[in-house]
Amino acid sequence: MNRLTVFLIAFILLASQASAQVRDSAAPEAATAFTFKAEPPVTAEKYMVVTAHPLATRTARNVLREGGSAADAAIAAQMVLGLVEPQSSGLGGGAFALYWDAGTKTLTSIDGRETAPAAATPERFLDDTGKPRPWPEMVPGGLSVGTPGAVALLDMLHRQHGRLAWQRLIAPAIDLSINGFGVSQRLSALLAGMGPQAFSPAARTYFFNAAGEARPLGYVLKNPAYAVTLRAIGDEGAHGFYRGAVAAGIAEAVQGAWMNPGDLTRADIAAYEAKSRNAVCFPYRQYRICGMGPPSSGGLSVGMSLAYLEGYDLGTGPDAKSLHLIAEAEKLAFADRDAYIADPDYVAIPSGLADAGYLRARAGLIDPAASMGKASAGTPPGMPPAGVDGTKEAPGTSQISIVDGAGNAVSITTTIESAFGSRLMTGGFLLNNELTDFSFAPVDADGRAIANAVGAHRRPRSSMAPTMIFNANGDLYAVLGSPGGSRIIPYVVKAVVALIDWKMDPQAAATLANFGSRNGPFEIEPGALAAEVAPALQAMGQEIRETDMTSGLNIIVLDQGIFGGTDPRREGEAAGD
Repeated sequence: MNRLTVFLIAFILLASQASAQVRDSAAPEAATAFTFKAEPPVTAEKYMVVTAHPLATRTARNVLREGGSAADAAIAAQMVLGLVEPQSSGLGGGAFALYWDAGTKTLTSIDGRETAPAAATPERFLDDTGKPRPWPEMVPGGLSVGTPGAVALLDMLHRQHGRLAWQRLIAPAIDLSINGFGVSQRLSALLAGMGPQAFSPAARTYFFNAAGEARPLGYVLKNPAYAVTLRAIGDEGAHGFYRGAVAAGIAEAVQGAWMNPGDLTRADIAAYEAKSRNAVCFPYRQYRICGMGPPSSGGLSVGMSLAYLEGYDLGTGPDAKSLHLIAEAEKLAFADRDAYIADPDYVAIPSGLADAGYLRARAGLIDPAASMGKASAGTPPGMPPAGVDGTKEAPGTSQISIVDGAGNAVSITTTIESAFGSRLMTGGFLLNNELTDFSFAPVDADGRAIANAVGAHRRPRSSMAPTMIFNANGDLYAVLGSPGGSRIIPYVVKAVVALIDWKMDPQAAATLANFGSRNGPFEIEPGALAAEVAPALQAMGQEIRETDMTSGLNIIVLDQGIFGGTDPRREGEAAGD
């Protein structure tokens, strides 16, 4: 049997697997290919780019070769990702960004999270009896769409840290839109699994042929409508997206959606602003771990998890003892995350979540030999008990990690939420379903207000965790992040522990089997590690759930050279010079 035949058989099997996993209309991004194998990290001397698609990585590297900054390279990468990896991110979604300025040694962060329309009320996703509607039914169509924030974030990033002309950064994506790109294995398999009935008419026509068959592997897909949108953004910056024909197209698509028509208006779109936020940082071992603050829960949840682990020796590699401790720490972090973290412009976020005394007291709840079961939220200093959250998140999203020739760095986690977002297409790009990241119920069973409730202009809580690690001298050590919905937090915790405690290189850390707890079962990928640790974890009271965990860790480490690793569960590439 020749290699081509083997590949085709594997592709058919993977497409079948994806079909089984994404048959309902609100499915996450399914696993489509993954092999546990040892590979060395990519090495470079000047700069490094790691993204989820080779075309985006190579585009960004070309920008760096021309003297562009990390910000410039990230902008070019995102414009390409929205075209070639449309299931995960794009102009119709949102993002969070960390930026490290090596010259001034300052870390800044930008919030490009989507916002709810002015017409949104806490009852948005309730039925006539006041009960939450089924989450999968609310994902497709217009009601789930928030005002996209990615373009505003990129515009702010360029104004603050860009070197090359804005039009230069958009040009590669325009060329690919006009001339076409080869459909990847992952995109084709996800489309085949989803089926044409899951998409709006415009998206259906783009992604499927007249017989309803998904565009196959290698099909040259062209998107002239995307080129028109990009030209408008190139000519006018963010105004070209948030005003004029592009904004009108978004509002029209949402209000006239084939399912769940929404209420997003041109005024909502025109009013959008990306926001500067304070990064959150926690000490861990001899390092400082920094991430995104609210409305993302990623930075606080990763930091709290690591704070609870600070007093434990996690050994030299993953074993039952270390995985139990990590799971227990994550349970505590998720309990507080679900209770307290939401849009900080509308909800008071307790500063006590990072209080050293509070963290020590919570860490004392961990029993190294027995599971706590489900953790309850604590009461940080100055806060009353919070309502029990009911938010659901689907694993989608993409990660961009870049270090430029001057040592500047960017970590951007970017998303349209579920696979293919709301399935609505306008202007050559898909719109998000980000509003389903709110809690559908505004109050819990006891009548207590839920922090992450729907509200006009609010930004739904996120789990995205763009992360940077600094060594004891204050120098940048690592740039990382991952897609994966609420599992992003365990993925990033795993990577940080792998890099710092277990001394793995970035490729080994990305490849390592995923595991963790979101304050429920201990989730772990099937394979050798699961078989090794499951009996001991069960003996400690952990409920084991073996499941696909489709992370997309893209990691750069700076340590006597530059080293890049990309997650083999997706189609990413690390490249540098």
